[in-house]
Amino acid sequence: MWIGAFTSTTGTWMQMVAESWLVLSLTGSAFYLGLTGFLGELPLILFSLLGGVVADRVERRKMLLGSQYVQMACAFILTFLVYFGLVRIHHLLILVFIVGTARSFGAPAYQALIPNLVNRDTLANAIALNSIQFNLARVLGPVFAGAALAAFGATLCFFLNGVSFLAVIISLYLIRSSFRPAPTTDSVWSGMRKGFSFVKSKGALWQLSVLGFITTFCGIPLVTLLPVFAKDIFHTGSTGYSTMMAVSGAGAVSGALLYAAFSSVHHRGYLTLRVQLIFAAFLILFALSRSLIVSYLILFFAGVCLMTLFASITSLVQLATTEEMRGRVMSIFMLAFRGGMPLGNLAAGFLASQYSPSLTLMILGVVLSLSALAFIFSGSGVKEL
Repeated sequence: MWIGAFTSTTGTWMQMVAESWLVLSLTGSAFYLGLTGFLGELPLILFSLLGGVVADRVERRKMLLGSQYVQMACAFILTFLVYFGLVRIHHLLILVFIVGTARSFGAPAYQALIPNLVNRDTLANAIALNSIQFNLARVLGPVFAGAALAAFGATLCFFLNGVSFLAVIISLYLIRSSFRPAPTTDSVWSGMRKGFSFVKSKGALWQLSVLGFITTFCGIPLVTLLPVFAKDIFHTGSTGYSTMMAVSGAGAVSGALLYAAFSSVHHRGYLTLRVQLIFAAFLILFALSRSLIVSYLILFFAGVCLMTLFASITSLVQLATTEEMRGRVMSIFMLAFRGGMPLGNLAAGFLASQYSPSLTLMILGVVLSLSALAFIFSGSGVKEL
């Protein structure tokens, strides 16, 4: 499963780099970059709760297969449109939304599937290992994308992404999950209500969801706005952009390894909040930096902090839930966690187009630090975990 996910995620990052550069080439607008990110994540807000209920009622492996087939088809359609010079910005926006819809059903199933493949005492390390594959792909994907963009253009990136889905599809046919859904006569709405009641009853679960939302809302725009920094501030073009993505991904891999090494320490909740403060500082420093080398260093350490935050928050949520509720709990968490991405991208794209990308990141850094301080100095249950 790790090998299949890693191969597919590498292709996805290749497409994301080429997609962002294509949007900027077609429109020259930071707003459309934000809008593309928004439409890609919007379906997670609209459909992830439904996906979580379904993930607790059907075999999760089959849900994932359907999601992969849809995403593969979209990649090949985009390949066709770009190759024949037919692509327009509205084509990209529609395809991005369809891919996001497929992910909104696949993501809860994938998150709920991981604990079925490992024992509970190694779950935190399994989540860290999953983060490593995702972010190792963030390193290699942009490197491959930069080479492909320079040599052959965006078409090859989209085609290779389509092919990469075959790896995860094959892996899903090979694995066997221990989860078997219990028969139920509850309606979908009733299933959702039970999921929310469970999260509310567990105290810190809803606080972790809020923390996840704030982290992605303020943190992900750093990655989304990198093409603007590469083009307009550092004047490095697509090669500089892909290098920035690779450096950020290398930091994220290091952050996942760091989290795996310290996954058994006590008071991980309090540690998470302190890491959030450090990440906010790096966000502000990147916005202020005008040295390319210094910016690379800041991006690396920001990647370390961001992935440590993601892995820590996700593992704390996974450990606090039960198997029969896992799909719904993860969908509620992901509604907050992933929902912060499109809203943050949209807000960042608007602010960057009205003011500047640097000011935008500074504002987000201040919001992130204030929220961490609020959790630390309040009676939050998160800092006690």
